[in-house]
Amino acid sequence: MSIRHGLLALLDQGPRYGYQLRTEFEARTGATWPLNVGQVYTTLGRLERDGLIAPAGEDDEGHLFYAVTEEGRAELRRWFDTPVPRTNPPRDELAIKLAMAVTVPGVDVALVLQAQRRHSMQALQDYTRLKGRALAADTGAGSDLAWLLVVEQLIFQAEAEIRWLDHCETRLARHAERAQTAPPQPADPTGGPTGAATARRPRRSRIR
Repeated sequence: MSIRHGLLALLDQGPRYGYQLRTEFEARTGATWPLNVGQVYTTLGRLERDGLIAPAGEDDEGHLFYAVTEEGRAELRRWFDTPVPRTNPPRDELAIKLAMAVTVPGVDVALVLQAQRRHSMQALQDYTRLKGRALAADTGAGSDLAWLLVVEQLIFQAEAEIRWLDHCETRLARHAERAQTAPPQPADPTGGPTGAATARRPRRSRIR
């Protein structure tokens, strides 16, 4: 999630100070990705360093305002025009957990899947309720539409995760079935390798 470009998008609509940016960012995303003020000012410092924003005066309460520069507007347009790359997908903790679970002895992968499915179903129900509230409170403002898009994306993610968990369960069941029906490897009475390994063993030449 690009906080950098999100703040640029807000500043493109007019000068703002740090706390305003934090409040508006969370309002438009439904506080899905909460920010702290320190994170906002750290990002503002980097944007100013890169010439994308500039100080724009203070109010009577001492709030320092920032405004986007022409370079900042150009950077923002590039961000909007460029697709989000999928060449380096973010690390997914659930995928890593399951990849480790199927290779670590003693882990009941079925229980891991069941626990995650319950959690994902609960999240899906929560997001669906949030969507209902967003639709009921929709006043036609852009911020209402922004939050609705975010919560719908969360719903689609939860639905996709549940489908993937179902797929993982089916895949594990097939794997276990193949393991049970696989013919056992014949034992070599000499204790040496059998089958293909025996066929590849080089012959020793006899010394006459």
